[in-house]
Formats: sequence, structure tokens, C-alpha cells
Amino acid sequence: MNEEDADESSAHELHHGANNPHRVRKFRKRVKKTEVKKVTVDDEQKQLNGDQSALEEESIFQVNRQRLSRGKVGVGHADETKAQSRQDTNVEEIVDEMPNLVLSANKDPAESMEDVEKNHRIRDTESISNSEPINHNDTADTKKKNPRKRRGRKKKHITPEEQIPEAEYDDAVHDPNEDEDDYPPDIASHSVTPVKNEDIEKEPTKPQASIRSLMEELTFLKRISSTKYRVHKGFVPNMKVSADIIVNDDLENLLIQELRDTCSCCDTKTHQDSSFIPALRQAANVAALPGIVKASFAMPDVHSGYGFCIGNVAAFDMDDKDAIISPGGVGFDINCGVRLIRTNLTEKDVDEKVREELAEALYRNIPCGVGSGGGIPCTNDDLDKLLETGVDWAIENGFAWKEDKIHCEENGKMSLADSSCVSARAKKRGRKQLGSLGAGNHYAEVCIMIHTGSRGLGHQVATEALIEMDKAMARDKIELNDRQLSCARISSREGKAYLAAMSAAANFAWVNRSCITYLARKAFSEVFKRDPDDLDMHLIYDVCHNIAKVEKHVVDGEEKTLLVHRKGSTRAFPPHHPSLPDDYKSIGQPVLIGGTMGTCSYVLVGTDRGMKETFGSTCHGAGRALSRNQSRKKLNHEEVLDKLKENGISIRVASPKLVTEEAPESYKDVCEVIETCEEAGISQKV
Repeated sequence: MNEEDADESSAHELHHGANNPHRVRKFRKRVKKTEVKKVTVDDEQKQLNGDQSALEEESIFQVNRQRLSRGKVGVGHADETKAQSRQDTNVEEIVDEMPNLVLSANKDPAESMEDVEKNHRIRDTESISNSEPINHNDTADTKKKNPRKRRGRKKKHITPEEQIPEAEYDDAVHDPNEDEDDYPPDIASHSVTPVKNEDIEKEPTKPQASIRSLMEELTFLKRISSTKYRVHKGFVPNMKVSADIIVNDDLENLLIQELRDTCSCCDTKTHQDSSFIPALRQAANVAALPGIVKASFAMPDVHSGYGFCIGNVAAFDMDDKDAIISPGGVGFDINCGVRLIRTNLTEKDVDEKVREELAEALYRNIPCGVGSGGGIPCTNDDLDKLLETGVDWAIENGFAWKEDKIHCEENGKMSLADSSCVSARAKKRGRKQLGSLGAGNHYAEVCIMIHTGSRGLGHQVATEALIEMDKAMARDKIELNDRQLSCARISSREGKAYLAAMSAAANFAWVNRSCITYLARKAFSEVFKRDPDDLDMHLIYDVCHNIAKVEKHVVDGEEKTLLVHRKGSTRAFPPHHPSLPDDYKSIGQPVLIGGTMGTCSYVLVGTDRGMKETFGSTCHGAGRALSRNQSRKKLNHEEVLDKLKENGISIRVASPKLVTEEAPESYKDVCEVIETCEEAGISQKV
């Protein structure tokens, strides 16, 4: 037996038993079949014609590529480098779920046989997009759909509720980036999806702009104050308002570098096919959306995102019949937000030994990491109720204090929420994640700042809404500069449904943070042997980052009802605003800004000037300076951990290698971002 065969045999001995040569031969045969099998557009067309609901079940990976490469077909690929293997494997597993479609898998030889067989088990299950219930009693149909016979394996009847296998809801398989504001463009660009000819014909035509040099691009960018740049109309087609960027000199250089990288250095075809759009152009594209008023604003922590840039604020006139709502203006992690909880502990109460005990207790009590399950049990009825009542559900069930409610934006409840607008799939993903942090840049720290959102439920809501809105755009002939800005009129069926589902997901996020607060209070009580009330663990405030809200603002001297999209930005209402709780009316809304690992965090308050100039909005964090891939390639996780330890920081993380993505070097200087916001007058440090 050669070395390769020995490795395969040992893997089978571990997972299936070494004394079953029939199973070993059968498994090798199955693996061999997936090595190189390319799929033509015609083949995919025929397959999808038999399944009208296939596009309904696409992941956002396919949605991204659908908008970039209509009709193109690619091959799933797992890069051999460690930096890329995690990302590309996830793409393969997502694409494997498309019904009756097999892509080649150029696996790393060192990959475990268990991982390969797992992909086969997922692909062998019934299609998740079948519109009809699976009939296991119809042997004729079964033979047609599954020509391979499985000997010695008894068929199990599956009810309609069980049609989607549990493996296909596994977040580790589905969406490793579900906890991020957006999918990184470099991940999105790897996937492909077939498209029907009739869908292509119905799509709005994307305006084409000629490629300009960097100097030509910069002629549209004018500095109007020490902290504000304006992108004038004409920078991209159909701009209805300007794009105003709040940055200082250093932050401006990062934006210009993004623009330089995508200008005349690439040919026309590469430019058009690229999935990366610099933040300046994204902010300008938002300024071209129907119904937008005043300007498209970008905060100092701005960086490129999906559709809207991260740090984008845009408001749409709800009295304008053409005004739109866009999932790209909210983000995939709906109501990703931050809450701050105080304690009466002093620095001397938390020495190095206690700090380690506390970090361990928090990690033990609060589930975290990709695909992490929730720390709070939740039934279907519970989920429906909390989606509509928000923090009230947490209070009723003992997971929040009564006073917590008044210290949340909107009192922890979006009144437009409708649980019936949230799909069964989104609910299933959310039900098992209540009371969990997730991954990415989500954290809990002391004094306790909790940063997380709606997890897989919110991600699924956004994914499904994008597909529905593609159809609405075709019907209503909405033209966009960027397909990632997929939207629907606010007054349309799709617009109302998304607003209701997004509101429900926002309520889920508030309850999730409330449950994590409950678990954090429990952890502190365990370590300090005192009740949370004795530790004075009261909620200071809870803010949203990714949300669209109906608000009243003055535009050109007239009060208007607007749908304000804040993506990677924070509401910052001024003193005496009616939305604020009584104890903050005299000072303004608390604004919670989480810094990076090893740097400081801030508490700000809103200002009157910010209310007038940016719809009462400010930054939400430091903002990325390096993409996640760049961070993984450039930084060493052991060095990052060692540096944190030297600075007296205790950390617990589900995957230590991922700390490079959140290292201070991966972000802008949070102090510069805060100083810029204060100088611009849109928020003020406490």
C-alpha cells in the first residue's frame, strides 16, 4: 500500500472502522467522482428550469457573483495557502448546496477525508430548494432522482419540516462572516451562479462610465472645511445630491489610496468585473438612489462595504413615491450594536489573577465563535414573540432588568416588526443562537461593553430580501450604478416586507444583547461572590449600528418624515430630543464607540449641529484600514496575542488565529476618528 492509500485507510479507520474494505472502496470511488467535473451554462440552465425556487435558496455568495458576472460559470477552488483555505472552503460548501449541481473541488491533499465526505453527505440529501414535499414512498421518482442505490441503508421518512438537513443550517458551513456588517468583497467575488435568460432581459441596465485617471477623479472632490470633503455630482452617473465625507488629512489619504488602486491602473474589463468598489464611489452611488435627500454622508471610520460603504448615512423621503429602502444600506448583521454596563468595581478590585478568572467566566458563560449555539433556550413561540416585542420578552422571562428597556434605542423595540415576514429558515438560524456573541469583531469586555447583533437570523433576512428586491427592480425599472445597492420602493410590497422583517431582526438583536448581559451579570456574580445588583451592574445605554428607522428631520427648512439608513454609523441625538430617556435629556444621547483590541473605547453624546448636518449621526468605531485577508497575511496571531498580554489584556477567543483580523494594526486610529467627529461638531466626548 502506498503512502496516499495508507493515509486514506487511516482516516477511514478513525471514522468508519478499518475492517470494512467495501466501504473504503466505495468512499474512494465517490471522492474520485468529484475531482474534475465542470458544468456548462446549458447544463445549469436545464437543471434550474426544473426547480423554479432554486434562486430563492441561494446564499449571499451566489447573489454577489450573480450581480457581477451574469451567465459566467466557475469552479469551486480551495487555495493551498492557510490564509485562503478557510475562506475558499466555505465558498465550496455553500455552492455545494445548489440543487443537482456539482462543482469540482481541488482539495488540499492534506485535507481530512471526513471533510470531503461531509460535503458528499450534504450533497446527497434532498435539495433544499424543492418546492414540493419529499415523497419517499414514490419509488419510481426516487430512482429517477437518485440513480445510485444505497445498499444496506434503510430509508427514513422525512417530514416537510425536516426537509432541510441540520447540516445545511450549520453556521460553520453556511456563513462564517454572518456576524460582519458586510461580506468582504474578496470573498463575494469567488462564487458564481447561473441566471435564466429571461431574468437577464428584465434587469435594469447599469449605466456605464468611462475609466478616468486619478487626477480626473479628484476634480470632483472638493474640500469645504477642515473635516469635510464633498464629492460633486458627475462623479458617478445620476447623482441626485452630493456625497459628503467627514475625514481629516490622514483619513483622507486612505480613501484616496483606495481610489488610486481602482483607477487607470486596470483595463476597462477588469474594472467592470471587479467586485471591489472604493468607499468614495460607493458613497457617490448612494447619492444616485431614488428619493435621497440632502446628501449621502460618510463618517470618519468609512471603508468599503457591500453596496453602501461602512459608515454611510442616507435618508429617503417617505412622501416620495419613488423613494427606496435598501438592505445594502442596513447591512447583513441587522442592528449590530453596542451596549455599556457599569460596575462599582475599581482597578484594584481586578488584579491580574481576578482578570484571568473573569475572562474565563465570561468565556464559559457566553457562547462565541463561528456557528456558536445560544446560551438561552428558545422555543418557536418564544422566538415569534421576541421578534415582535423585543426587550419586553427578555424582561418578562427574567433575562433583563425592567430599567434596561428605557436605556435602549427605541426602548428596545421596533414597532414595525412583523414576525410573519421572517422566513422559517431565518427563524431556525436565530432560535439556536439567542444569547451568543458570534465571531468577527464582536466582543464583551470590562467595564462591560457588549458588541453583537442579530447573528444568522438577520443575515438570512438580508440575503432573502436582496433576491426579492432584484425582482422588484426589474418590475419597477429602477436603475442603479451598482447591483449591490439592490432596493425596492418603500411603498412596495417588497419594501414593506423588508422593513417589517428588518425590524423583527433588530428586536432579536436587542434581546440577544439583553441575554448576553444576563450571562455577563451571572459571570461577574460567580467571580466576585456578589449579586449583580450589589455590583451596580446597570445598563448605561444600548445603540444600533446597522438599521433603517423612520424619523423626522428638517430638510431645507421643512420637517420631513424620512427613512434614515445608518450602516456602520451610530444615531447621536442632541439634548432635549423627545426620543431620549429622562436621565439623558439634558446631556444628549450616549454614543458608545468600541475601540480595537489594545486601544481605548469612547462614550460620546449627540449634538444639535449633528442633528442638522448628518441626521443626528456619527461614527461607530475605528473603521478597517486592512481587509481581513490582508490582516491574516500580514500579521502573526501569536505576536498579536503576546502583545496584548504584555499590555495587561486578558483575552479568550474561539479561534486564536482570527485575532489578527481584529488587531489594532488592522484598523484606523480610533482616537483620530473621534477627534475628527468632535472637530466636525457631530458628536462630543464625555
